[in-house]
Amino acid sequence: MDAPSTDQTPAGPGDGVATDDATAEIEAMLDAAVGVLGGRRRDGQARMARAVHEAVDSGEHLLVQAGTGTGKSLGYLVPAVRHAVTADERVVVSTATLALQRQVITRDLPLVVEAVAPMLPRRPEIALLKGWHNYACAHKVAGGYPDEEPTLFDMPGAEHAGAADHPRESRSDDASLGAQVVRAREWAATTDTGDRDDLVPGVSDKAWRQISVTALECLGQRCPMLDGCFPEAARATAREADVVVTNHAMLGIAASGSPVVLPEHSVVVVDEAHELSDRVTAAATVDLSVPTIEHAARLARRHGGVATDDLDAASRLLGTMLQQLPAERFPAGLPDEARVVVAAVRDAARTLVSALKPDTSPGAQPEPGVKMAQAAMLALVEIAERMAADPTGHDVLWCTHPSESWGQDTTTRLHAAPLAVNGLIRENLLAERTGVLTSATLALGGSFEHVARTVGLGGDEGGAWEAMDVGSPFDYPRQGILYVAKHLPTPGREAATEGQLDEIESLVRAAGGRTLGLFSSRRAAQAAAEAMRERLDVPVLCQGDDQLPTLVAQFAEDPETCLFGTLSLWQGVDVPGPSCQLVLIDRIPFPRPDDPVKSARARVIEQSGGNGFMQVSAAHAALLLAQGAGRLVRSVDDRGVVAVLDPRLETARYGQFLARSMPPFWRTTDRPTVLAALARLAALG
Repeated sequence: MDAPSTDQTPAGPGDGVATDDATAEIEAMLDAAVGVLGGRRRDGQARMARAVHEAVDSGEHLLVQAGTGTGKSLGYLVPAVRHAVTADERVVVSTATLALQRQVITRDLPLVVEAVAPMLPRRPEIALLKGWHNYACAHKVAGGYPDEEPTLFDMPGAEHAGAADHPRESRSDDASLGAQVVRAREWAATTDTGDRDDLVPGVSDKAWRQISVTALECLGQRCPMLDGCFPEAARATAREADVVVTNHAMLGIAASGSPVVLPEHSVVVVDEAHELSDRVTAAATVDLSVPTIEHAARLARRHGGVATDDLDAASRLLGTMLQQLPAERFPAGLPDEARVVVAAVRDAARTLVSALKPDTSPGAQPEPGVKMAQAAMLALVEIAERMAADPTGHDVLWCTHPSESWGQDTTTRLHAAPLAVNGLIRENLLAERTGVLTSATLALGGSFEHVARTVGLGGDEGGAWEAMDVGSPFDYPRQGILYVAKHLPTPGREAATEGQLDEIESLVRAAGGRTLGLFSSRRAAQAAAEAMRERLDVPVLCQGDDQLPTLVAQFAEDPETCLFGTLSLWQGVDVPGPSCQLVLIDRIPFPRPDDPVKSARARVIEQSGGNGFMQVSAAHAALLLAQGAGRLVRSVDDRGVVAVLDPRLETARYGQFLARSMPPFWRTTDRPTVLAALARLAALG
């Protein structure tokens, strides 16, 4: 049945949930796993485990909203492990980040295996699977590949890139790139896994490139060190495992048309499923620039010994053309003159792919440098072909100039992204297998319909699906207040108004620090941080001052400290206790009006008679508001206030939709009540 059920009451015997032997086994296994973890039984967790069991048993897709504190990882791991062993059908579990992946594979899943193994016919086998470049290449470590040449992206500060997924990196340790490479090579000579996460402390992306290759650059079966290949070993282990843990980046690659990156499986469990659509979109998004072409050409000349005159000429034409293109979306495809130039890049690169074909005759030695050059050229052909193709409506095309780019990028680029990914997810991830999608935020505005649409469920092609909200162990109305500063003006283009800064000052002063500030832009976060440093005598940290894990640790250690930042703080901070008793949200986090992909998707919906604003912009804002507000209550003892400095949450017609997506805090617009509540909490310490 397509209509989802959203009943939030815990299920039990006699209320419609089967109580057969298998269900009894699931509950016994869950109790055993909870016992090993030293926790206690939670009704929502038990209900989730039963629902996941029924879904994988029936083959019907399931969406489960499980609030913070439910213990959802055990809620899906226990039935997943049991099903994999008893049905002899592999289960793939995907997490949103490498950090969460580490938690599942190193802590949660091994404990579940220990707990339930005595109750199963045999001991479950588990495996971890990541992208190719996350493993060291034994042949490259041994000197089989030429050294990486410097690229445009090797800019100052790049040695610390990737810290979001590898937070052990340090600005002070191994500051020299050479020292990092030496240490990485020494580690690669002794590691059993080749897994980047096992290198502690970590190294920069630039250093890691010196000991790893991409899947396209790999020599494959012709590699002289195939027997010691780390990514091949990981894939071989995954092919024999009952449960394979991976991440959304891998699902994105599979959804984009490379299903062989994952082993055969009958069930896929997607944790933090609210991020799946964006991750698949990111995996299928490509860009084209002059430096990209020049890099591929250098590899071809250096390692393949071939002339690149035609590609060089096409690159110069592209550079001239890009300077003339406006920084905007092209709804009808690239302008004709741009399409002609991109096609010239494609044709020149395709010719070079043929010229770079390695010698595969018997006795011929593999040429890693040629393989690297060919891989770069193949990628160039695929990107240019996609951009130069006749418009089909399947892709969004746009141009960005440095002034519109985020961070240090100084390059003008063409971009292509899929207009929709729900079909890709449905056909390449969920077809002919059971999908279990879970998150603390799946029901937007009280409905699962939006998330279901984004992953291709529903309708004639999407298949049957059920949805349920198993609630949360937290008493949100008693633990938190949602305060909307209704008296403030609607936010405009400025980073922060005096009224907002005055409101922030009053709230933070009443809270005695203890504030996580979530802002819609880096400029707004910096403006607020600078103002509060002048007005208050509590420490104010701002994203960008240091590595994010370091800032979060400092915020958690000192209750008087404030931390202000942007998107990664909205979803990635878990600080229970007195350090986070006030969560500030400066404005409703609608996407930028000029966001090319979201504006294109909204336009298509409107042309079909739908409400593009509600289905795209409001849904995006609702998800972020739910995630941001969820930073406040992380344990049953937490108390505090979520303060939204945007009156539209209270006054606009869509405000109720947004508010229903957030945890059900007690709501008020009364400023004195909120300031008094914060002061009382601060007095309690």
